[in-house]
Amino acid sequence: MTYKETTEYLFNQMPMFEKQGKAGYKEGLDNTMTLDAHFGHPHRNYKTIHIAGTNGKGSCAHTIAAILQNMGYKVGLYTSPHIIDFRERIRINGITISEEYIVDFVEQERGFFEPLHPSFFEVTTAMAFKYFSDMQVDIAVIEVGLGGRLDCTNIITPILSVITNISLDHTQFLGNTLAKIAGEKAGIMKPGVPVVIGETTEDTRQVFKNKAQDTGVKTVFAEDTAEILKAAHTADGRIEYDTLSFGKFEGELSGDYQIKNTRTILTAIKELIAGNHIIKNKDINNIIKKSFMEVTSLTGLTGRWQKIEERPTVICDAGHNTGGWEYIGRQLSNAGKGNIHIVFGMVDDKDIEGVIRLMPAGARYYFTKPDNKRALNENKIKSIAAAYGLNGKCFSTIKEAYSSAKATAQPEDLIFIGGSCYIISDFMKTCF
Repeated sequence: MTYKETTEYLFNQMPMFEKQGKAGYKEGLDNTMTLDAHFGHPHRNYKTIHIAGTNGKGSCAHTIAAILQNMGYKVGLYTSPHIIDFRERIRINGITISEEYIVDFVEQERGFFEPLHPSFFEVTTAMAFKYFSDMQVDIAVIEVGLGGRLDCTNIITPILSVITNISLDHTQFLGNTLAKIAGEKAGIMKPGVPVVIGETTEDTRQVFKNKAQDTGVKTVFAEDTAEILKAAHTADGRIEYDTLSFGKFEGELSGDYQIKNTRTILTAIKELIAGNHIIKNKDINNIIKKSFMEVTSLTGLTGRWQKIEERPTVICDAGHNTGGWEYIGRQLSNAGKGNIHIVFGMVDDKDIEGVIRLMPAGARYYFTKPDNKRALNENKIKSIAAAYGLNGKCFSTIKEAYSSAKATAQPEDLIFIGGSCYIISDFMKTCF
């Protein structure tokens, strides 16, 4: 098999939530544990950090990996979904897994896993855990795929768990209240493993407190710390932080929501040091400073308030639920003097009305859809948006929508592309 044939096999022959939605979701850990036993429990050969949450888990995972990498560790990073290439999901020190490893893994193991009828994510997780063991990483940062309790990453016993925040998303699987969703995310909390909670509401905090009491877990609420003394945007769009433990530094990830992510990240690093899981380098402040400015180059993170071009400014962000758009909508509304052009599309299992209510009224809209079976029709988005006073044109592809926005925008304007990870993926693939 070639690499292309192998990835097409993975995408098309196995249930894949990202393409099929509910039809591609397999609940339970039976297949995961069978695969894990087959490969000899490879995740036990290195330390792990487990990261869950509705929003921010990708940014937190990548930044923690960057910090550990700059501290001298060999760091595995497992995240989802990918934007352009499947290999983005599995990295060591920022370098993606090789095509050869993926082909060999599938060719050698498909005879074992095919009778199990595993999901795409179950096979991908098994591949990642084995790869990190084969490559002898020191530590791996593992991002939960969906939820927590029944996610197939939840077979690991990490040195630290992190839950970034809770918002309404994937309600058909996780529950339709914040408390129910928090209960599913809290499923990654394990006896003897400290957990950092990034952001809570009154309801979700109580869920975490109850789980901690039941399991005897040390729980640190990052929002209760005074770690970030001050945070402000710089003239060039970065965020400058003044912190209690790590001095002053700038972060290249400039979305407003990154301030809360940074508080969670720094609290997690302090817990890792306090637990003697990582050695506190005497140059830790410079390591933090360097890491926050090099997250994208060190780990390949994309699609987080990412500036693509200037004059006009082109920004893309993968935020796709109300929790993310509470920040994105506000940041767009304060974006500057020029007009705002929003190229927007979503998938059909998201809270489209909840997101649209948070979008700026004065923007020009270019409604489109991702190349995905779950895509929400652009005309339906336009109809819903019109009910909230948001008007625009429809385009059948992201390329057409972006081309129209680019032709219309003046140099001082801002073009924003977002609404879904898959919109960002199509944008990256077809517009550059």
